[in-house]
Amino acid sequence: MGYVGLPLAVEFSKYFNVVGFDINIDRVSELKLGNDSTREVSADQLKNADNLELSTSLSDLLVCNVFIVTVPTPIDESKRPNLKPLLGATASVGKVLCEGDVVIYESTVYPGATEDDCVPILEDVSGLKLNKDFYVGYSPERINPGDKEHRLPSIVKVTSGSNSDAAKFVDDLYKKIITAGTFKAASIKEAEAAKVIENTQRDLNIALINELAIIFDKMGIDTEGVLKAAGTKWNFLPFKPGLVGGHCIGVDPYYLTYKAESIGYRPEIILSGRRLNDNMSSYVVNKLIKEMSKRHILVSDSKILIMGISFKENCPDIRNSKVVDIVHEFQDYGCDVSVYDPWVCSDEVKAEYGITTIDNLEDNSFDAIIIAVGHDQFKAMGIANIRKLGRENSIIFDLKYLFNNNEVDLKL
Repeated sequence: MGYVGLPLAVEFSKYFNVVGFDINIDRVSELKLGNDSTREVSADQLKNADNLELSTSLSDLLVCNVFIVTVPTPIDESKRPNLKPLLGATASVGKVLCEGDVVIYESTVYPGATEDDCVPILEDVSGLKLNKDFYVGYSPERINPGDKEHRLPSIVKVTSGSNSDAAKFVDDLYKKIITAGTFKAASIKEAEAAKVIENTQRDLNIALINELAIIFDKMGIDTEGVLKAAGTKWNFLPFKPGLVGGHCIGVDPYYLTYKAESIGYRPEIILSGRRLNDNMSSYVVNKLIKEMSKRHILVSDSKILIMGISFKENCPDIRNSKVVDIVHEFQDYGCDVSVYDPWVCSDEVKAEYGITTIDNLEDNSFDAIIIAVGHDQFKAMGIANIRKLGRENSIIFDLKYLFNNNEVDLKL
């Protein structure tokens, strides 16, 4: 019942009886109280979801005949796919699977994972056989956390099934809630591949702009000005340089490269783009340290404010946030680092990254200020109020292009 599962449960409950299952007792408890900490579903939507039952008990799933799996698919420390949540959820579904049931996966995976990794577990645990006793489908999630314009019903949904009947069933099911329409892929593997390349393409486009920003910086050319000029052509893609984190763009390419390497092909472009984007945090740190040295600010004794730690603007999601890398690098230099983010849960940040966020900002306190996330609140503060937070000779590094060049000291 996270960023993907909860909106699905609420939408489907308008037409069907739905059980929203999660192994996290605290998560289910907060939802029962009408509070969604992801801010994807409002209290009124939860209150009006009369056909939605929230549960942590597997036995409550025995009444269901369609199971939609929306668990995370992260990577491990070696940047290899971590399928433990997916396979664990699959085993749980297998325990309650009955003849005629349909299991649909929405989690991002490499092509073949549904049929090669998940189906054998379903068959083994349930004792049933695919396309004889039960069916599977794959319909990749396209939720964009924090985006209030592109919501679940208004995003075209790719669907697929283990045979033609299953594919039609899955497609018809999603048509009930997706007003933007569906696209029925020819196979589950095609649907899996379509999802994983969506974010791979974005990752590579951002990597190109990040590399251009590095080149232009060395040449003394304003990257933002270059992008504005190039953007006057109708087919120029409007990407900007920046940190690439989150549960999708910074993760999904590794699922594709893992699968490619398992069949004997070593991807060059995809991995190169990943390396460049993963190193942008270090580039940001080095760029700021050079400017601090020019201004004779002692790095080891400095106080640094980082504004924002969620992986994107106007969103409480901190998964795979690359801002964390910036925090840790400055701490390694002996800096006193403060992190301020009005969107995130402080306890969650502490538990996940060991970082304590601050609740209040004091004027004349910092030697450097990094605007790391483009929250609307930061824009609304205005550059004058942000400048007041810094000491004399302080530096403002705007990673998100929230303010004009003449208002800040550094940009990517």
